[in-house]
Amino acid sequence: MKYEGIYVAPTLVVDSIIFQLQAGALTVLLIKRNQEPFLGTWALPGGYCAAGETTHQAMQRVLLDKTGVNTDDLELTEQLYTFDTVARDPRGHAVSVSYMGLGKDLEPGSGPDLQSPAFFPVDDLPDLAYDHADIIAYAHSRLKAKLTYTNAVFALLPKTFTLSTLQAAYEAVLGRPLDKRNFRKKYLSLGLIEATAEMFKEGAHRPARLYKFCQPDLQTLERSFD
Repeated sequence: MKYEGIYVAPTLVVDSIIFQLQAGALTVLLIKRNQEPFLGTWALPGGYCAAGETTHQAMQRVLLDKTGVNTDDLELTEQLYTFDTVARDPRGHAVSVSYMGLGKDLEPGSGPDLQSPAFFPVDDLPDLAYDHADIIAYAHSRLKAKLTYTNAVFALLPKTFTLSTLQAAYEAVLGRPLDKRNFRKKYLSLGLIEATAEMFKEGAHRPARLYKFCQPDLQTLERSFD
C-alpha cells in the first residue's frame, strides 16, 4: 500500500495486565481513570512511553506511579502483545505494548497520587475504558494456554501448597472443574513438584501433604499438561 500525506507518528503507550488469585478467583488489577477520556471509568494501569525509555521501563514506572505495585514483587512478567487498532483511543492513533504479570499477595497502594487501584475477578469486570476488556480477554487466553505447556502456575501460588490448592489454581485460571484423580496423576508425572516434610491441617479435615516446585522459575514442559 502506498502512503500518501503528512506522516504523523502514533503515540506509544504501555498497559499492564496483572493477575493474581484471590478467594479462589483469578483477578486482574485495575485503576479508575482520573482524566478524560473515560474519566471515572476503570481501566488497566497504563501510560505513555517517554523518549529514551524502553517499554519495559515505562511499564515499571507507570505501574508503580498509578497502583503502588512494584514489578520486583511480581513472580513472572512478560511482554504480551502489541495492540495497534487505529481507533482504540479517541484522542488519536495509539499503539499499546502490553505486559502480563503474575503475582501473589499483591496489595495495591493507597494515596492521593494513585488511581484507586483494586483487583477485580476476571469473570465479573466493570465497564472498562478503551479496548481493555479485549486486552484482558486476550491475556487470560494466553495465561490459560501457558498453564498447559509451562509451570507458570508457580507464580500464583505460595512457596508450599497442597495438591488441592494446586488444582484450585488451575480451575480458577481455566474456568472449569478438573477431575481430582486424573489431575493429580498427570501433574505428579511431570516431575515439576516435590513433597515436603510439612503437613497442612485445616479444621476437621485430615492433614494434607505440602508440596513445592522443584524449580521456582519458568520451565517449559516436555509434554502438554492438558
